Amino acid sequence: MHISLLALLALVPSLIYAANLDDWRSRSIYQVVTDRFATESSGGKPPCDTGARKYCGGTWKALSERLDYIQRMGFDAVWISPVISNVEGETAHGEAYHGYWPNDFYALNSHFGSVEDLKNLSRALHDRGMYLMVDIVVNHMGPNTTTTSFSSQDSFSGYKTFPQESSYHPFHFVSPASYDPTTSNQTDVEQGWLGDSVAPLPDLNTENTEVVRTLNDWVKGLVSNYSIDGLRVDTAKHIRQDFWPDFKSAAGVFTIGEVLHGDVDYVANYTRVLDSVLDYPTYFTVYSAFTAGPGQGNISAIESTVTASQKAYQHGASSVGSFLENQDQPRLLSKTKDLSLILNAMAWPFIHDGIPIIYYGQEQGLSGGEDPDNREALWPTEYSTESPMLRHITSLNLARKLAISAKMNFLTNPMTFVPQSEHNSTTLAVSKPPLMALLTNAGSAATVTWTVPKKTFDNKERIVDVLTCRETVARKGSGDTLVFTSTMGMPLVLVSSAVLDTQKSDDRRLCPEISNAIDTNGSVQISGSPFLYLALSMLIILAQI
Repeated sequence: MHISLLALLALVPSLIYAANLDDWRSRSIYQVVTDRFATESSGGKPPCDTGARKYCGGTWKALSERLDYIQRMGFDAVWISPVISNVEGETAHGEAYHGYWPNDFYALNSHFGSVEDLKNLSRALHDRGMYLMVDIVVNHMGPNTTTTSFSSQDSFSGYKTFPQESSYHPFHFVSPASYDPTTSNQTDVEQGWLGDSVAPLPDLNTENTEVVRTLNDWVKGLVSNYSIDGLRVDTAKHIRQDFWPDFKSAAGVFTIGEVLHGDVDYVANYTRVLDSVLDYPTYFTVYSAFTAGPGQGNISAIESTVTASQKAYQHGASSVGSFLENQDQPRLLSKTKDLSLILNAMAWPFIHDGIPIIYYGQEQGLSGGEDPDNREALWPTEYSTESPMLRHITSLNLARKLAISAKMNFLTNPMTFVPQSEHNSTTLAVSKPPLMALLTNAGSAATVTWTVPKKTFDNKERIVDVLTCRETVARKGSGDTLVFTSTMGMPLVLVSSAVLDTQKSDDRRLCPEISNAIDTNGSVQISGSPFLYLALSMLIILAQI
């Protein structure tokens, strides 16, 4: 069969950007709620009342105009909220600005832009060497704005896709008992409806072969039409597990599922049918450890959760998404104002085995609590590049990229934990060569120490804290150990100067000017990024006032 050159060229984007798990391991993801990230330059800066749950005007075109902002922080993948057409009009819970209430799978959400706008966003990302991840919902439809009875065929006729009653499971809500490990009912979780009595979400019957065929055909076309590199799958635990392998195959790209559950073994089941999952078990442990209050969280529980996940997940913990905030969970700053706790927690995704994910606005210190307050508009921040937390994230991104390039097995070599005898209830020492992360939840009033094996660093190498770009001096501990100290409860992410020297000469180098200035008393003189260090210190002081 003869195929024209133009036809072959048309296939190139999907071939080039059909990214798989191995492609995504090295990526760093920035998550946005499209409606709340950016408005187009001609649209001004409209007010956005998060509590009203209405569209605020963010678009794909505006996102395309802000890619410099995202890329300069070191991110090379962008995860956007669902793109398909949602139910229109006011519901009991506001409008579908978030994208999780489908109506027509084969049309785009016009509030966010046109077909060409989404294609242009995909193209703009690829031109920068960045990936596009799209959020998808295949478990349910949006709330019916005309009825909540769902007692007849007419109840479903308003949906553009799946207007037949046979496309849905019988109307009943998932029982709260089904979420309790002691009384769990997985069939109920998979076939019950989400939502509530004023805004039920009709649950698609994914045992119905016609529904399955439609969903598989749809996702294949979606990925191909917009050259999508990866999919985040909403509410994955609410669909039978044996649905996912064929769906994943139809998509042909990396799939990462939302399995909102704290049990490692439960979540691990989905790593065998999808490429990846969001690492909720570790999220719950880390979030609690750093938001319970200075010295109050159980930081030692992190090691046990991570160790269990490394063993249980199909590809180890290196395949999963590591995060601390998202559109469903309260922001860190809504739980604690201690900036030392925040900065320690924010270091976690970048030294974890998995793929780091940062939720938009975390870099600007947004502090919304439960949904919808955690879905703030970003434009009032003016996309400042002077935010200390933005600089913190940038340094962490650069450190991870440097570690990847310096040590080939960094991505697949599991992190390990160095036992601590002193401050063991408030400190964590994580080794993931060539990085050593020293974290604490002791709080901003604390001075803490960590002890690590002397062999961790060569005696001839200088040791640099990449978060402040300061050369760090350790004192000799008992036996063959080194002792590192931090004041004001600040985290340390250490790397040897020899690793820093492997960087290429360009403007994205990490700590490009490390000073040798250490006085005769062994004290450290700040070099490289003194503004960052002082700015963080001032923020911690102000937070205590």
